Amino acid sequence: MLPFVGSLASVFMLASNSRALPSALAGVVAFVGLGLIVSLYPQIANGNVLKLDAAWVPQLGLNFTLRLDGFAWLFAVLIFGIGFLVVLYARYYMSEDDPVPRFFSFFLAFMGAMLGIVLSGNVILLSVFWEMTSIFSFLLISYWHGNAGARDGARMALTVTGIGGFCLLIGLLILGNIVGSYDLDKILASGEAIRAHALYVPALVFILLGALTKSAQFPFHFWLPNAMAAPTPVSAFLHSATMVKAGVFLLARLSPALSGSYEWFVLVGAAGIVTLLLGAISPCSSRI
Repeated sequence: MLPFVGSLASVFMLASNSRALPSALAGVVAFVGLGLIVSLYPQIANGNVLKLDAAWVPQLGLNFTLRLDGFAWLFAVLIFGIGFLVVLYARYYMSEDDPVPRFFSFFLAFMGAMLGIVLSGNVILLSVFWEMTSIFSFLLISYWHGNAGARDGARMALTVTGIGGFCLLIGLLILGNIVGSYDLDKILASGEAIRAHALYVPALVFILLGALTKSAQFPFHFWLPNAMAAPTPVSAFLHSATMVKAGVFLLARLSPALSGSYEWFVLVGAAGIVTLLLGAISPCSSRI
């Protein structure tokens, strides 16, 4: 909740249009969040899992479940730690003429959505946070909305990642139908049953569409260069450190349930190899 509270607090600073106060707020949120996550390490160091369950949609058997294990802890540290460094950079990068409180409001909301992805213990909740990252990334990419390139890049990113997020939801619904539960622990423990089911391939394809679009992997890599019209701190946090890693996180998180099959090897391997080759021979790589 901490980044979302900070995001709302930044809204009330819009009238001031000052860099110092909203950047200080964002820095405190990231630093305190990092400290809280680091303090939980002893509790998960031996393979323990911390969980928080609350009723969400009981009619559908859905709970609001947050789940922290070692893998989620690592990504949470990256989100808060790199977020804190990006906030420090943005403090001096952003111009006084920019609506800086709006920038940090969107930035913190995106941070909260990314944390939601890595901490979700329910795949439907994960899908909700997944779409939230698409929405807030759209707002951050189009931050300089007076720039036509920023507007076009934001629309393209939202379209591609939004469609991918819808495909992900379909795949997760199929996955939950196979297992009979949307709880992440139950899904991860049902790998053999999932891979033997007739709906395994459709579920895998839809989930891969969500992961590959978010991480700008082939053949959905075209939206990422256009998104670089955003301010440099946005590209540093979203397109280098966090959002494009969401697909990697998703595949690693669901690998006990989905990996090990011929279809997984071919689809994931082919997308990765082609993306690697395109990145090596692209004109942008040559100029760098």
